Amino acid sequence: MVVSRIQLDFLNSKFSSYKCYSHFFIFGLILAHCTTTFSNVRTSSVKCKKNISSIYQHCRLHPDGVHDLDCFGKHNSPGIKTCAWKRGNHTAKQTYTLIVRHENKNYCKEYKNVTGISKEVELYKKYNMTAEVFENSESTNCTKAVFRGITSTLLRCGPPYNVNFSRHSGRLYVNVSWQKDDLKAIEYYSVRYKAMGSLLWSKSSVQCRNGERCTVENLNSSQVFVVQIQCVTNEKCLQCPLSDTYTVSSELTTQPVIINLKENIAERKGHRLLSLTWKFAANEQHNGYLVTIWKASGEDARQQMKTTRPEISLTLSYSAYHLNISAFNNVSVSPAVNHTILQQEDLEAGKLNVTVHDNTTFTIYWKDDLIKKYVCYCVEWRTKEHETAAYMSFYQDAKNQRILSGLTEPLEPYKRYSITLHIRSNKDTCNIKYINNSESTYGTTQFYFIEGSPVNAPTNISNYSVTLDSVGLQWSTIAEEDIRGFLLGYIIHYIEYQNRETHPEKNITVDPEFNSYELGDLKSGTAYQVQISAFTQAGAGVRSAASVFRTNHQDFSLGSFITIFAVLITVLIFGTPIIKRAKRILWPSIPNPGKSNTMQKIDGPFELELLESINILKVEEWDTNSLHIVEKEAVIPESTLPSTLPLLHHCEEDEDELPETTLDDWIQRDNDDDTGDDIPRVPADTLSETQRTNLQSSPFAFTSEYTTMELFQQAMPQGTPTNTSATEDMESEPEDIDFTVVRSELDYVRQFSTSPVQDWNGIDEVATVF
Repeated sequence: MVVSRIQLDFLNSKFSSYKCYSHFFIFGLILAHCTTTFSNVRTSSVKCKKNISSIYQHCRLHPDGVHDLDCFGKHNSPGIKTCAWKRGNHTAKQTYTLIVRHENKNYCKEYKNVTGISKEVELYKKYNMTAEVFENSESTNCTKAVFRGITSTLLRCGPPYNVNFSRHSGRLYVNVSWQKDDLKAIEYYSVRYKAMGSLLWSKSSVQCRNGERCTVENLNSSQVFVVQIQCVTNEKCLQCPLSDTYTVSSELTTQPVIINLKENIAERKGHRLLSLTWKFAANEQHNGYLVTIWKASGEDARQQMKTTRPEISLTLSYSAYHLNISAFNNVSVSPAVNHTILQQEDLEAGKLNVTVHDNTTFTIYWKDDLIKKYVCYCVEWRTKEHETAAYMSFYQDAKNQRILSGLTEPLEPYKRYSITLHIRSNKDTCNIKYINNSESTYGTTQFYFIEGSPVNAPTNISNYSVTLDSVGLQWSTIAEEDIRGFLLGYIIHYIEYQNRETHPEKNITVDPEFNSYELGDLKSGTAYQVQISAFTQAGAGVRSAASVFRTNHQDFSLGSFITIFAVLITVLIFGTPIIKRAKRILWPSIPNPGKSNTMQKIDGPFELELLESINILKVEEWDTNSLHIVEKEAVIPESTLPSTLPLLHHCEEDEDELPETTLDDWIQRDNDDDTGDDIPRVPADTLSETQRTNLQSSPFAFTSEYTTMELFQQAMPQGTPTNTSATEDMESEPEDIDFTVVRSELDYVRQFSTSPVQDWNGIDEVATVF
């Protein structure tokens, strides 16, 4: 049997050939012939010329020329071998000539004008063969490559045409795909590896059965590895060349971290905009991120989006969603960060209504005529206890309602259901195809299959603002699962505690929005018993435990007691300063003359120097309005005393009009003193004693607004009894008194008075004493 086959461009693994087989079984002769044409270039196979060696003797081996000639075959075609080579580096367009010889047999074939880099040739078994390929054979720059081998040992398997790698938890997983001709021939294959940058491969390769995934364990997750794969030799695979080197990236072990999740209401009603931002470890090399999102209700659709930036924006309905984010490279996917986007309730009331027929059938109605624009809808319903909502999608183009029946899970009594209607713009199918920007929410409402009365009562009942006839009550609301229906309000039951067997009970209804109420029209000082219950459409629930409170008494209250106690404490603490301040404001004290700047105590004896002035006052100034006492410490010289007295007397009388003759008399007397008239002198000690005696014994008293008798007596020195004769002598002969050595501490005495005429006798007495 003779078979001829030609192949061009083997490395690309694309064959374009026509096969023609002719079999003759009658005489055991089989003839087959096949002709292949490539790119309008006809390749001829002819016997070699006798002088073939001399024709190509100018061609030489060169590293920049054609090189790496290799010939091999497959187990299923033992007589067919493929010779392949690599192009030279300095030629733009090449044609090749391939010459194949059997060394042990006179066999030589020449293949001219080959434009590819491979050629299928026919060879005999068990013979040594030699192959030569010439590049630019007709040129002076002709180069060549040579191959020698035994035909029977040229059966080759591999290398693989496709390899996939994945890494996880310190393991490397390898999936290998082989050429179709090698699938049945290869039984095992091996994987060898080394760290990037290392010169040594692993000590032992990992062998795996063909068709199964190969696992390399105990690898450093953070290292990058270089991997090569080859089959394990057997009878059908005598040659197993190594594959090209594959670079396997490091394993991603860090989970992304969500740093910002912002949710906004979109301009289109029923949509919300979700902006999500995350970060990832900088030391782990990754190619991008995988964002996977699906509905929490359990619909089959899942949408996976790839992004190279750590952020994404989504347009979603008000439904609940699950979302996870992970980083990836060519061999690894990082652990995912998971996040649940909660359902958002549509607060607009009155858009949906539900009528329940039985535990597996209900009808949903919607207000607007949506069928003009939408025909695909989805309904989701769930209880508060269920994390996953049930759903049903449907097509509706006739009415603004839909009967949903055959529910997979029957409705439960006394459970509150939240139901949401979504509308979908994609009319091709009502089953959701993708998640992002696929649907919008129309409305949400709540319903019960069967309502019941509350099984619990309000708790934490307390009172406040207790008065004579009212009290404020407040309480805690009931949990939703204990109401078992829509709460319609509260009932306050109260009665007089002492007369609860004979008096009727009173009830007051409170709206469900409030949890406090003020009871009025109560009796003062009376105890009341209070109980509170809630009610739904099914009726009133259980009552709370009885609470007793008492209104305040008429005559006394805790507030009054506290007020009195506070006032008493305030008086005890701040009473004395307050009383003193009030006394100074309301009852001003009369000044003490003893402490006045114009009156001081005189502890020692004193002498009066103005006796004559007082005598004149007695005669001429009967209506006195003041009494001045002037202290004088200095000794009056004898020469100046006569002239001083008239001046003092004149100053004292500037407010009182004296008779002109009296003033002239004073002036005349002064002149007489100046002229040196002799004045009878009295001894100073005699005069002092006389003055002291007369002042102490004088019975006069002043009646005025300012000065009292005690004050004046305090100002006068105490001493010997009154000497009336001395006083009379002084009155009768004042000119005989000697003023030379008089030391007086009382220069002037004048009384302020508005006394009537009958009081002048007292003034006379004073004048007589002086």
